[in-house]
Amino acid sequence: MEQTSLFDSLKFEPLASRMRPQNLREVVGQTHLIGDGKILRKMIESDNVSSMIFWGPPGVGKTTLARIIAHETKSDFITFSAVTSGIKEIKKVMEDADNNKKLGIKTIVFVDEIHRFNKAQQDAFLPFVEKGSITLIGATTENPSFEINNALLSRCRTFVLKELSTEDIVKLLKRAMNDSRGFGNEHIEISEENLRFIAIFSNGDARSALTTLDMVITNASVQKDGTIKITKELLEECLNKKTLLYDKLGEEHYNIISALHKSMRNSDPDAAVYWLARMLEAGEDPLYVARRIVRFASEDIGLADTNALNVAINVYQACHFLGMPECYVHLSEAVIYMSVAPKSNSCDVAYLKAKEDALKTVAEPVPLQIRNAPTKLMKELNYGKGYKYAQDYEDKLTTLECLPASLLGKVYYIPSIQGNEKRFKERLEYIKDWKEKHKENNNK
Repeated sequence: MEQTSLFDSLKFEPLASRMRPQNLREVVGQTHLIGDGKILRKMIESDNVSSMIFWGPPGVGKTTLARIIAHETKSDFITFSAVTSGIKEIKKVMEDADNNKKLGIKTIVFVDEIHRFNKAQQDAFLPFVEKGSITLIGATTENPSFEINNALLSRCRTFVLKELSTEDIVKLLKRAMNDSRGFGNEHIEISEENLRFIAIFSNGDARSALTTLDMVITNASVQKDGTIKITKELLEECLNKKTLLYDKLGEEHYNIISALHKSMRNSDPDAAVYWLARMLEAGEDPLYVARRIVRFASEDIGLADTNALNVAINVYQACHFLGMPECYVHLSEAVIYMSVAPKSNSCDVAYLKAKEDALKTVAEPVPLQIRNAPTKLMKELNYGKGYKYAQDYEDKLTTLECLPASLLGKVYYIPSIQGNEKRFKERLEYIKDWKEKHKENNNK
């Protein structure tokens, strides 16, 4: 039996822990899953819960829902941590659950941050999930398609939990001030505007909002009549500034780099600089951003402005030399240049179309006329026969066919009329007209 102390008293628990919902009626948000008649609610109420993955941002109720499911289905509730749970510990608990199943005792195993478990740890759950010895509930802030083993993921149902709205958070904060588990026994004075300020600051994270409320109430001054007054000045002092929502290892990282890419593609330098600032001020590696700009220079600008790639590579080198914070100006120069430069994705499109045909024709032989013939045998086999060296001709052009026979006439590169590529388009039209005319002359 564990020894208890004064500090185990409820009032010493964090407010977010004290206010954790005890049943589905107390859960705020996620109505698309646990509203009346919704799928997860029906599974819980019918006691027909299968293994599942909760995917959603922090503080939206993943752990809370898992606890409620265990309580409603009268199951043992066991939690695992990627940091403290090794293969040996996992297998021991799984074997106990296997034995309990024979006694009619159900076990729900909750794996928080399951994306942090390595493959071996995840695999340790698999046979027990398959046998039904346990009901696994994994919680993750990362896309489970990328972070969870396919074998385990295929045996779990994925539920997407949504970020709580500002109204949801305000509702939770009001409950915390009125409920005896929170500050229901205190007289707290706080405006609706300040409650919304806390809610907005939390970025949809209930735990963060309740922690903030706990902090400001703890630091508030008490009036002569015992009223605890929360002012805007106190909130600003406690919160300092709104935290940037950005996880360099998570999905938001990819969302924001996508926003930068699409802003540059849309020729919007203001939006591009904003998303750049979001990344850099949140601690993103400037070289990562610079590499993405190098890619953009060819993917979305290409031959429309061949200097774009030079700018991108030079900026990468400058970032490498200087690092943050000085190199922000180089990256700003780059994203603005990419935004206002003429756009063409013709190089990217050409490759993707060629790739499709290349994969379909992997066994297509290289035409004999464009093969090298370094040996006598190769020459006897007609390697290089009929090859025309373009540099020997006045126009530096020939009618030589370089595609496999099955792909003759195929067009992959279609130049745009943007920027410098207009000149490439004109040159290519001239080349095609020349070849067509000289083919006709050869056939006469």
